[in-house]
Amino acid sequence: MDIIFDRAAIAAHRHRALQAGDPKAAFLLDIAAEELAERLSVVERTFEHAVELHGATGAAARAALATGKIGDLRRIEVQDVSGAPGELQVAPLEDVPLEPQSANLVIAPLSLHLTNDTPGVFIQIKRALRPDGLFLAAIPGAGTLQELRDVLLATEAEMTGGASPRVIPFADVRDVGGLLQRAGFSLPVIDAETYTVRYDSIFQLMKDLRAMGMANPLAARSRKPLTRAFFLRAAEIYAERYSDPDGRIRATFSIIYVSGWAPHESQQKPLQPGSAKARLADALRVEEHKLKQ
Repeated sequence: MDIIFDRAAIAAHRHRALQAGDPKAAFLLDIAAEELAERLSVVERTFEHAVELHGATGAAARAALATGKIGDLRRIEVQDVSGAPGELQVAPLEDVPLEPQSANLVIAPLSLHLTNDTPGVFIQIKRALRPDGLFLAAIPGAGTLQELRDVLLATEAEMTGGASPRVIPFADVRDVGGLLQRAGFSLPVIDAETYTVRYDSIFQLMKDLRAMGMANPLAARSRKPLTRAFFLRAAEIYAERYSDPDGRIRATFSIIYVSGWAPHESQQKPLQPGSAKARLADALRVEEHKLKQ
């Protein structure tokens, strides 16, 4: 397994962000929480035992409880977080410390993009779900912070002649769909929403990222501190390439929303090849005949 992320750095960043508790910086979690709750609200059943997996602020847990679809709720987090609902269990980011088939619902808001063994985490989640249990997740996807990635690479190349990774890689929709299938989920649904956030400058954007716990956690990151001159030049390049007429800059966040079910005999199953009772070619000929009339 390739080690992409420094787990200690991730835990430290999340700890500082939670301690700071900047409510304005939690806007992405709030958006994801409301979107996941809306998707949960249209499911015509209730879930006796639900788990929020590394939801940081607990926004997803609160929104899910508000749907009235959940019995009891348990949260798993890298550290103790006060003020969030439900029983809390502390565990590392890549661990799903649940007994097999012990949960009816697992909700994972904005944390699965930071796992080294993402396929293994999906398999752990599926194993923890009871048959016909539901997995809901919001995962930052490809396109997220694309402007910042471009600007930091351009600035470093200009000032030093080289570049080191400073924005993490994000999966695309097809990658996430493949992970769901590999883990054995049935009836998968994957879609993405893109949000554009505007800032006065790169400095406000990076302040928000730190307050979200999204400082650079890459294992291969450079440990050499960046200078003020570097960030001033980066701010200039950002403004040149990605500013609106009013001078404010744009930052893109793409969130992939995922749902998948633990298999159960009651679920709909695709037809076996060759089992259709009518041929598509015949149907097309009928439609063609009607049009000619």
